[in-house]
Amino acid sequence: MVEDRGKEVLVDIQSVEDWLSHAQELVPVALDKAREVKGFPGRWKMIISKLEQIPSRLSDLSSHPCFSKNALCKEQLQAVSKTLKEAIELAGLCMGENYGGKLRMQSDLDALSGKLDLNLRDCGLLIKTGVLGEATLPLAVASSSTEPEAAIHSNTRELLARLQIGHLEAKHRALDTLVEVMKEDEKAVLAVLGRSNIAALVQLLTATSPRIREKTVTVICSLAESGSCENWLVSEGLLPPLIRLVESGSTVGKEKATISLQRLSMSAETARAIVGHGGIRPLIEICRTGDSVSQAAAACTLKNISAVPEVRQNLAEEGIVKVMINLLDCGILLGSKEYAAECLQNLTASNDNLKRAVISEGGIRTLLVYLDGPLPQESAVGALRNLVSSVSTEMLISYGFLPRLVHVIKSGSLGAQQAAASAICRVCTSAEMKKLVGEAGCIPLLIKLLEAKSNSVREVSAQAISSLVSLSQNRRVVKRDDKSVPNLVHLLDPIPQNTAKKYAVASLASLASTKKCKKLMISYGAIGYLKKLTEMDIPGSKKLLERLERGKLRSLFSKK
Repeated sequence: MVEDRGKEVLVDIQSVEDWLSHAQELVPVALDKAREVKGFPGRWKMIISKLEQIPSRLSDLSSHPCFSKNALCKEQLQAVSKTLKEAIELAGLCMGENYGGKLRMQSDLDALSGKLDLNLRDCGLLIKTGVLGEATLPLAVASSSTEPEAAIHSNTRELLARLQIGHLEAKHRALDTLVEVMKEDEKAVLAVLGRSNIAALVQLLTATSPRIREKTVTVICSLAESGSCENWLVSEGLLPPLIRLVESGSTVGKEKATISLQRLSMSAETARAIVGHGGIRPLIEICRTGDSVSQAAAACTLKNISAVPEVRQNLAEEGIVKVMINLLDCGILLGSKEYAAECLQNLTASNDNLKRAVISEGGIRTLLVYLDGPLPQESAVGALRNLVSSVSTEMLISYGFLPRLVHVIKSGSLGAQQAAASAICRVCTSAEMKKLVGEAGCIPLLIKLLEAKSNSVREVSAQAISSLVSLSQNRRVVKRDDKSVPNLVHLLDPIPQNTAKKYAVASLASLASTKKCKKLMISYGAIGYLKKLTEMDIPGSKKLLERLERGKLRSLFSKK
């Protein structure tokens, strides 16, 4: 034991040049011994061909300018020397026919052949990774302020290289260290990350050890969330092993894999690829049975995928409609419900079959219940807007559709208010519905929305009002509101950014039947605006201008 420990100490203090000489001395010995063996000719022929490649690999490694400055070189030479010694020992056993059985020796020779493959591969990779060139700072910059950062980058490159060389346990240790480094300084890793490092991580996702897969996907999740290397991750074949982890990984593995897909699916191209690799079904299963974080990430991923029109039918065939409605009803996190609503909005954007599917699964009622919250979100209102044309007025009224719209316009986000105004435009196809919308109290709220900072909100609100004022009782409501005429006249502004012009003209034309309204329009500068709009051929502007000018002339004559 004492002798062994002494040998270990001696090994540790040997320089990289000593290890190179040692390996170079062992190669001819191993080759001579191997060539003398008579038994197992096929296996020894293969081993000899690999032994013959070692000198050139050692030469490539030793000729690098930074050969003597990197611990990886020394470790690699130690590994090569160990394999060469094993070859010499096995050759001796074969020549003396002093081995414990033919099958066991065949297994040992196959293992030796595998180790030689690993040594040859790792010597090549060590140079290809570029880590040797970054190993040591030049002495000239030893006192430079950039030394700490450069040293960190050098250490990180070496750590990333360890993911690609050596046996699985060595890679596992490197992975453990990388996880800790990323917790402390993720930017340092991202600054030196290369495509070959990504490829190595993707390969580790298929390792037989669940612990290695779990730690690898933790690193990959951080990389995906950083947003700096999505293209590399996808192009190196990440999606299939990631989807397998979603399907059958550990709890942590599933969560990290799903979060990774959530980020990657923001790209339409990657979203299509996830579908192509069979990712829909495991994601839907996570929505059904996963924990809160995984469920939200899966729902968001499916929402991202649903934004791609050509894959919506694939989603429907896997049962996404029912799953999203259930998630909207009883999702664990509010985020899950919001993603479900966005997914339903995407699914119902243009496909009539999907609209019918959402309606038949009770989607309208569930969306309306979801809107009862204190801050109604745009997505749920948008989904309802997509559906209202496909159901009867009676059904909408019985479900309490109009009170929910009022609640949204009063309390919702600006996007939700816009979607609600758009829903009013779509639903007001009959005098009966226009009457009900007016009686529900929507008109004063729409008039207020004409003052919104967002041009698109002003436009859709003006469009809704122009539809509603075709009914006399709604016109009376608009006329009673002191802000209606000023707000509508303001929307006659001819600037290109104002897209509400034609709706403002239509609304004011409906109100111009009374002297009071015409006077108000004139006093707020409608004539000046309308002259410019007439030149721009805005529909109805010329006729309204003539009515206001006639009214102005009559007013002047009456004063005389």
